[in-house]
Amino acid sequence: MSQKNGVEKKRGNRLGFLFFKIAVRIFGLRGAYGFLYFVCLYYLIVDREVVAASLAYSTRRFPDHGRLRRIADVYLLLISQGRNLIDRYALSAGYQDIDIEIIGYDAIQDILSDQHKGFILLTAHVGNWQVAMTALKKFDRNISLMMRPEDNSAVKKTLNIDQGNENISIIFTDDSLGGVFEAIRAINNGTLVSIMGDRTYGYSALEASFLGGSVQLPYGAFSIAAGVGCPVVVLLSARTGFKKYVVDMSHVIRLPKGTRAERDAGVKNAVQEFARILEEYIMINPFQWFVFRDIWKSNK
Repeated sequence: MSQKNGVEKKRGNRLGFLFFKIAVRIFGLRGAYGFLYFVCLYYLIVDREVVAASLAYSTRRFPDHGRLRRIADVYLLLISQGRNLIDRYALSAGYQDIDIEIIGYDAIQDILSDQHKGFILLTAHVGNWQVAMTALKKFDRNISLMMRPEDNSAVKKTLNIDQGNENISIIFTDDSLGGVFEAIRAINNGTLVSIMGDRTYGYSALEASFLGGSVQLPYGAFSIAAGVGCPVVVLLSARTGFKKYVVDMSHVIRLPKGTRAERDAGVKNAVQEFARILEEYIMINPFQWFVFRDIWKSNK
């Protein structure tokens, strides 16, 4: 994804998605992956904005890599994202043989035991969203996703993330309060609310240390959690091999009660804790983070 004149431009179009749909059906997953090497090379050459932003990440994640190797890192990152997107389509099309390992499920049994109270699932642009949602079926709980209205019609039409999932709904964040009241109501009704935590999208943010630099991360998830008195479960997924994924929900962040000052300090500490968890994840899975933004420079 890149930006031009302040307007976000997204990679992907109907023809591209149709091509990979057909490729999966004819050549299988491995065959479809093969085409990614050519498609991603095209983006590596022509999409200067995404390359520059990804190089900012590669420079911090791989400080010992030279310029050419960092460009290769960007290429591998694009290919990794492509594989995740193809797998996402495969899951939505009914593929059943993708192995999903869940880490931390037992650790949150006490949270899940309260059927009358939901909690926040704090996610990031990591791994495969569809895999994470598939894993959450084990919870047997309603899930609401807080997100901006999808402005790429090709992505919306092709992936249609809530189609066929009667327990998944969307809370759009384009109203004046960013869907906060709807999220609070959902949590109080026992729903799990998923929020993306590694890009601000122009919403209020706090400073945090991340990969040796300073970034702005949104704190809305933690403010909501503090307001309704629920925990924040960090939800991260990673593609670890062919048809193999790990969904990690072992990290739980709890917000303190007390005075306004104590709650504010708790929110600030929680933002930094999330940054630490995400950094730890990236050190293990360097090619599974797809934010494609220079977040050390950008505030979007």
